[in-house]
Amino acid sequence: MSKKWMKMAAATLLTASALTGLTACGSSGDSDGGKKDSDGTVDKSETLTIDVYDGLANYMGMQKGWFAKIVKDKFNIEMNIIAPNVAGNGDALYQTRTAAGDLGDLIIADNGQQYNELVKGGLLYDASDLYKDMEHMNKFDEAVQHTNKDQEGIYGFPTMVSSLKPTDVSEGLDLNYGAYIRWDLYGQANYPEIKTLEDMLPVLKTMQEAEPETESGKKVYGFSLFGDWDGNMMGAGKQLAALYGYDELGFVLAKADGSDYQGILDDDSEYMRAMKLYFDANQMGLVDPESTTQNYDTLFSKFQDGQVLFSWWPWLGQTAYNNTENVNNGKGFMLAPIQDQKIFSYGANVYGGTQFIGIGSKAEQPERIAELIDWLYSPEGALANTSDTQGSAGIEGLTWEMNDDGLPELTDFGKKALIDGEADMPEEYGGGTYKDGVSTLNISTILAIDNNPDNGFPYNYTLWETFQKENTNALKEDWAKHMDNADTTVEYLEKADQITVAPGASYVAPEDSSEIATLRNQVKSTVVEYSWKMVFAKDEAEFNSLKKELQDTAKGLGYEDVLKVDMDNAKDQNSQREAVVAEFK
Repeated sequence: MSKKWMKMAAATLLTASALTGLTACGSSGDSDGGKKDSDGTVDKSETLTIDVYDGLANYMGMQKGWFAKIVKDKFNIEMNIIAPNVAGNGDALYQTRTAAGDLGDLIIADNGQQYNELVKGGLLYDASDLYKDMEHMNKFDEAVQHTNKDQEGIYGFPTMVSSLKPTDVSEGLDLNYGAYIRWDLYGQANYPEIKTLEDMLPVLKTMQEAEPETESGKKVYGFSLFGDWDGNMMGAGKQLAALYGYDELGFVLAKADGSDYQGILDDDSEYMRAMKLYFDANQMGLVDPESTTQNYDTLFSKFQDGQVLFSWWPWLGQTAYNNTENVNNGKGFMLAPIQDQKIFSYGANVYGGTQFIGIGSKAEQPERIAELIDWLYSPEGALANTSDTQGSAGIEGLTWEMNDDGLPELTDFGKKALIDGEADMPEEYGGGTYKDGVSTLNISTILAIDNNPDNGFPYNYTLWETFQKENTNALKEDWAKHMDNADTTVEYLEKADQITVAPGASYVAPEDSSEIATLRNQVKSTVVEYSWKMVFAKDEAEFNSLKKELQDTAKGLGYEDVLKVDMDNAKDQNSQREAVVAEFK
């Protein structure tokens, strides 16, 4: 998913020029690279605590639990996660730390403008010498070289590396986006026809009326929104545009196949369509009034409790609610059959994804951090660095094992941990719960549908034959019966020709000029502010008035100048996609 940044306070903004003032080029750091033992290996005798600046993390603080224990046991490293998503003002946090010359010891950020800023600002360590010894990372050398092609060193390592073709659907059994609804309540409504997204509203209303409260007595809503991932626009608006094949690039919504480009403030844009849909939903009592103040964690808890009927992603609704008890009772989230949908899919990025991992230039022992990064690209690391959203199988011998037929399958513990989401870890793995100990890095180093070279099977356990055979339940059977007997979401969508694949070209938009960066920051805060107001407008007249005021205000702040830059970038992105398709035919 494209990363969103929190809305920032204009008074605290620092532009990219503050970065370039720090130094003219990337840095190899001031440290000695860490002590070595007599045999040449890195000395790990002293515990190293590192600050991990992670633009994707939804947790702030020390990594804990079983993943922390693995990292501590293997590398004697402890990780302090710095997360702009939960810091209260993410953009300001990024700007303040970069202006101070130290973003973190290990950095996970956008492989685009931020990467270029950090290299120019001297905040990334040139890992060229260390890279020679990174045996797992070296297997993806083509992607590494592409990430650093415009630099004089190796400052970043690509994420989501893959061996698939750029036109292959990269997500697995489900796409990243989709209209996932409480299928059991949809069934109770007698599976009404849903021709367009707007037809979803009366369906959700009927579902809400069928179950107005959860078992815990909480009110049920069709939509529950959150602002953690608002950036150039309100994040919830972009998610609905993805159902029709669009992804964001600045203030542009670009269709995956290059057939259409929209400014988000166009009267007939998919973004404005989404704003109107949420407004209409709120008028019908379908939008959670706490949407304006809650974060992702609060939202996830509401999904677990059954308070929400619509999810934009499978890894939200299904992960939170589709536990064993619920699905065996026919309850849970499944893809809705919207007849005109053409859902955006990320093609496999042959050169890696939209984020990078780097070592901070002020890191005291970069060699030890490089070892940790390299491990994340090993089969063991890729499996252990799992999360609620990525589908990796976890720890061999605990959550999964090879059976007598030579096939990987989940253990009983693995089923509790990965499917039910509730399992207490054995003491030898650090105790606590599995969920609380999951890696908070929230980044996939290797695409989860790629095959583990140690056994030839995908990292993603949901693709295993053993899982597919066992994962039959009342919910899935009922869904399949009404969805052309498809076994998976992707199979249904492929049969219906309802996927639009954006070839994986690893496009990186050029850095904004200081003028455009300043204009963008002004405009995006206005877009986000007015978007929320529009959703909760008292009536249609106020909605239209706010929409007009937003369009006029944004134009006055320089929206059209920024849009022109974004439109050029979107078309360049499509050209790069066409080129990579031709290259990897």
